[in-house]
Amino acid sequence: MGLSRLAALHGVATSYSPSPDVTVSVPDDTVIAVLAALGVDAGTPADVRKCLAAAESRSRLLPPTVVVWAGEPLPSALAGLPPGSTVTVEPEPSDSSGHPAGRPPAPLSMRARAAGPVSGAPADSRAPGSPAADAPGAAPGETAEGAVPPRGDEAAAAPAPPAWWIPPPHGVHRIHVRTPDNRRATATLVAAPPRVPQPPERTHGFLVQLYSLLSARSWGMGDLGDLTDLAVWAGRSVGSGFVQVNPLHAAVPGKPTDPSPYRPSSRRFPDPVHLHVESIPEYGHVRDRATLDDLRQDAAALSEAVLNKGALIDRDAVWELKRQALELVVRVPLTPGRRADYCDFLAEQGQALEDHALWCALAEVHGPDWHTWPEALRDPRSPGTARARSELLDRVDFHCRLAWLTAGQLAAAQRAAEDAGMGVGIVHDLAVGVHPAGADTWSQQEAFAHGMSVGAPPDAFNARGQDWGLPPWRPDVLAATGYAAYRGLLRGLLAHAGALRIDHVMGLFRLWWVPEGRPPTDGTYVAYDAEAMLAVLVLEAHRARTAVVGEDLGTVAPGVREALARRGVLGTSVLWFERDWEGDGRPLAPEKWRRDCLATATTHDLPSTAARLTGDHVTLRHRLGLLTRSLEEELTEDATDTAEWLALLARLRMLPEGDGDEEAAVRAVHRFLRRTPARMTGVWLPDTVGDRRPQNLPGTWDQYPNWRLPIADPEGHPVTLEEITASPRLHALMEVLRPRKPHTAPPGERRP
Repeated sequence: MGLSRLAALHGVATSYSPSPDVTVSVPDDTVIAVLAALGVDAGTPADVRKCLAAAESRSRLLPPTVVVWAGEPLPSALAGLPPGSTVTVEPEPSDSSGHPAGRPPAPLSMRARAAGPVSGAPADSRAPGSPAADAPGAAPGETAEGAVPPRGDEAAAAPAPPAWWIPPPHGVHRIHVRTPDNRRATATLVAAPPRVPQPPERTHGFLVQLYSLLSARSWGMGDLGDLTDLAVWAGRSVGSGFVQVNPLHAAVPGKPTDPSPYRPSSRRFPDPVHLHVESIPEYGHVRDRATLDDLRQDAAALSEAVLNKGALIDRDAVWELKRQALELVVRVPLTPGRRADYCDFLAEQGQALEDHALWCALAEVHGPDWHTWPEALRDPRSPGTARARSELLDRVDFHCRLAWLTAGQLAAAQRAAEDAGMGVGIVHDLAVGVHPAGADTWSQQEAFAHGMSVGAPPDAFNARGQDWGLPPWRPDVLAATGYAAYRGLLRGLLAHAGALRIDHVMGLFRLWWVPEGRPPTDGTYVAYDAEAMLAVLVLEAHRARTAVVGEDLGTVAPGVREALARRGVLGTSVLWFERDWEGDGRPLAPEKWRRDCLATATTHDLPSTAARLTGDHVTLRHRLGLLTRSLEEELTEDATDTAEWLALLARLRMLPEGDGDEEAAVRAVHRFLRRTPARMTGVWLPDTVGDRRPQNLPGTWDQYPNWRLPIADPEGHPVTLEEITASPRLHALMEVLRPRKPHTAPPGERRP
């Protein structure tokens, strides 16, 4: 009982429910290990009693971070202050656009004039999964997860904040409280607008893994020049409103580099491997043209091998060629204007960029795993690291310059998308975590839970659970630091985005932690302050004027989707998973789909639509030994599932060509998606040319070339960006999504 109570106070679950009628107890050893990663010693009963007594005797006037939503009731921490308490808010400095900068405005001083929750707020209106909502008494994943904040109409009917409260501007401020009996408290105050910006009504766009999109000018993999071209063409030629790409985060260097874009070295900075080298202004002024020409020929050979000789995309080979070219490019002196822009970038990025660039420089000397570096260099703030930095200044500047160049091309891609008429533009992707040996874990060591990995519990699709090898953020450190690391991460990603996709968005509420050396089945959920995580997300998206799409597939705790929807975060709906699960289990009619979502037929982790319709994805998993039942059983179930969907499409008259026409069936699927009320409709770019191969096959490593395949036609022959955009199959499919133009009467018949 003591261990369970202690765990609940720290947001650690002692049980979880994989299904509504099943509850699984978490092993005590797991709970003890997770508490230890949070700095709580629960190794013995005596330790538990000591830590529990300390936790329960600790009385805080304010939590480390307080959230206030514009126009909504105050949280209980503020609404329940004793009468006569003085409250002072120190607003953060901001520029004219609302971004932090400049001189701080004058503090806001006020005095609480009534005891209790005068605003009408409940005792705690935090989002489900927040530690304060779950504790005491209920660990995350249990009864507290059913508590959902009121939706828009309910919030509108709720009383406004009390008269004594002076609403601060949107931002992250400091709040100071002094009670009449002279108790004092200081906390971070996140003042957020109620919702994130919304995308234009009814827009469609493409989903693509950028590396797989090779053009005639690529250096062996897709790059930011190709992304810009795709966005401009899609916006101008087929009326698309967005292009969504995979995470472009900086990868961990090495041979071979981990090809997964979802296991990066850093989520704070993009990877320069995506640079289109020829678009850098200094490229044309490199004097050693012969070397550049040789590199360009080698790059053409890489592309030729991928496009015509069956080779896989070789990220390491691509980077080696680009690195050599960039070494020449950065020797070209910057013009005064370019130099000023670079200096501004360095000033804006500050210590975060310094750390990232220094890690890259040290990795060139000591290898990509900082845990194996000389001991003095494992601490980014040690005197030894400072000496190493002075010795590597040229390499540090090189990596800073690459970050600047990449950011510039990301900004150019978004501008080009907007100029092409896209209502959203480039949708960037935020991975759920980072590589344990990478730059972020080195420079922000205190923010990560050591000895832990993020994953997923056992479920109907994977009885063994999953371990993703990503160290989780510590929720207590995030709260104590005012979510500074999270705020900086979001600000960097949103700077050049039209919208942001958040992979495994449920991680804003809770994550499945797996202790090192244990199987995923021995993990447990750890809660995050979802109210604070959402408030920071809404605030930064508001500042950047970007929409947010959450990937909410898989196991989703009760109340999570409602909490996300209340804050304007769109969900993700994949056709094959949209069934009436609370009724007869049949495919969900289009009018019953949710409106606030990105609707699509597939994702990078799922079969292409052609493979789904033909059953090719089942035979592929059979060849790789991934099936848990006989091939016949799997094919029969898959065919039944597909037939139900095709029958619905036929009943809705979306499949006039009848059975047996694969291209027509793919069009019918997207015709169905367009019939739903979904705000955004995403078209998997490989679907437009009939590609049957998945980009990633979960559960495989060496058995399948994950993250290394170019987009291909139905026979598996790679196709270029130029061939894709000229494909009759693509244009026939996009006609399905093109809004119908209203009939225009002859001039003489028009109404005045």
